[in-house]
Amino acid sequence: ANPTAPTITPSGATSFCAGGSVDLVSSEISGNSWSTSETTQTINVTTSGSYSVTYSDGNGCSVTSSPISVTVNAAPAAPVVTVSGSTSFCSGGSVDLTSSQSSGNVWSTSEATQTMNVTTSGSYSVTYTDGNGCSAVSAPIIVTVNALPSAPTITASGSTTFCTGGSVDLTSSQASGNVWSTSETTQTINVTTSGSYSITYTDGNGCSATSTPTVVTMNANPTAPTITPSGATSFC
Repeated sequence: ANPTAPTITPSGATSFCAGGSVDLVSSEISGNSWSTSETTQTINVTTSGSYSVTYSDGNGCSVTSSPISVTVNAAPAAPVVTVSGSTSFCSGGSVDLTSSQSSGNVWSTSEATQTMNVTTSGSYSVTYTDGNGCSAVSAPIIVTVNALPSAPTITASGSTTFCTGGSVDLTSSQASGNVWSTSETTQTINVTTSGSYSITYTDGNGCSATSTPTVVTMNANPTAPTITPSGATSFC
């Protein structure tokens, strides 16, 4: 009599993503011949296909199991990240990173939106998972947030209150990278009129800081006095 047909037990899901595998185990310890020509009790499957095992007993009688189908799903294409602007900016700024996939995204920050707003330095990537549960990770995007420089200070060469015709020099603590509120770009400016004067310093990263303003007051000269003689200005 033919023996009872062997049964095949998979070690896990028979549908998985490329790079995965499943073990198929025959109910018979020995006498197995798989459709892959392997003769072990267990085989490891990494490709799609229909797998069966033929069992031969001691009498040389054989019977083949019902087939089991294995499906290996291809990994999706890696998503592409698009940036809304420069990935290097000053503190207080930001950049939007957008996945090429409208859904199925999980960013390295754990956000699950298509677009995320980044305000801190770091390496950012997005993992896309398709309907089969297979994933692919984008190339990382490096974001650099540069700290703001210290605000420059203004030093006055003398009193900031003076009379018409006077002046005062205002000097920035920064030797270069200066733009005054008067639009001058030197380290020192000469002020002859009343007003509030400040300076914006921009560093090598393009980040800026503005000084505390210095108030200059120019007082108008009074009207010249007149002299009245008490009598003739020509006398003996």
